[in-house]
Amino acid sequence: MTIVPRRWLLACGVSLLLPMGVAHAANAQSQDDGEPQGSTLCTKIPIPCDAVIAHRGASYQAPESTRPAYLLARDLGVDYLELDLQRTKDGVLVAIHDNTLNRNTNVADVFPDRADAAVSSFTLDELKQLDAGSWFNASYPDRARDSYSGLEILTLDEVIDIAESGDNHPGLYIETKVPEQFPGIEQDLRDKLEARGWLGKAAKTRPAAEQGAVNVGDTPGRVVMQTFSKASLETLEETMPEVPRVLLLWLGKGGIEAAPAKPQRDDESKADYYARQQVASPEAYRSWLDFAKDHGAIGVGPSAIQTEHDGQFSSQFSYMELAEPWMVGMAHDDGMLVHLYTVDEPADFERYQQRGVDGFFTNRAEQLLEFHGHPAQDQDAILERHGY
Repeated sequence: MTIVPRRWLLACGVSLLLPMGVAHAANAQSQDDGEPQGSTLCTKIPIPCDAVIAHRGASYQAPESTRPAYLLARDLGVDYLELDLQRTKDGVLVAIHDNTLNRNTNVADVFPDRADAAVSSFTLDELKQLDAGSWFNASYPDRARDSYSGLEILTLDEVIDIAESGDNHPGLYIETKVPEQFPGIEQDLRDKLEARGWLGKAAKTRPAAEQGAVNVGDTPGRVVMQTFSKASLETLEETMPEVPRVLLLWLGKGGIEAAPAKPQRDDESKADYYARQQVASPEAYRSWLDFAKDHGAIGVGPSAIQTEHDGQFSSQFSYMELAEPWMVGMAHDDGMLVHLYTVDEPADFERYQQRGVDGFFTNRAEQLLEFHGHPAQDQDAILERHGY
């Protein structure tokens, strides 16, 4: 049994969005107490404080969005299992990040004439023929396991099964991925969550986790919807008004207006190129916060810069800096939480927590949990217990 002490309080019966005056009062109080600026907002919104959001599962230690990645994250004691939602040709909701399959499956071997085809052009049966784990062994030999070979792409149902079947009850943090390719996917998702007892009256009858275990999946914050798409946020507001929603933030094309910058140099990494991008103005940032708030979002999800090592940024997930102190403060002044993506290093947890960030998307759930004071756990033992 994995029992994890909780880091959070749940305020039931409280409106998801705080009035401006309450937000300012919360910020002022937390600043007076010497605490990070966002440290009181989470007690007034039904979302865990210091939220640990397992980005595609425990995706540092196991292939992203696969069964061992989600099982490990659940048993470590994360608050949320994060997944990207797409829909197959035959209408099944599946958890996969990329719009195509060639990065992390053997689609080129199984369907060589369709190697660059969209996920939406495959049936579930076709997707289940793919190996979604061997790429990880080739890319990360120090973390490779023979049991990762042949892992399957998961349906949403299978991710829900994982969330429900352990001692810990994590919530689900779901992104509508390229939603313009999947008209009606928001309603499809609502129908599925209701059928599985995660929304509506049935949700109140789900068995609760044991005392001391993670119980986010038993609370009104059990599902959080996230999207980069303004159109999808509007649709989610209509189809799932009772579900907490987060607008993800990006800088540049399709996102917040960026200041003029020189093109990426031939010898410049993408992380270094992203790191020197800046927002065009505070007003440009404000416009996205306003849209989020106007459409009922409880928070925003900005990107982060990772710690530099030897003059280079440490992670492929190092993006633009959209969580400057004034940016975090602006979101909190609007009564909105800030969940930062994607942060893996303790130095970055510390730096952004001091800015008041309310939670992190992370590939390294074990490091974030330890940062929050949880005892270290044997990840190998957890994986082996589940047959990996």
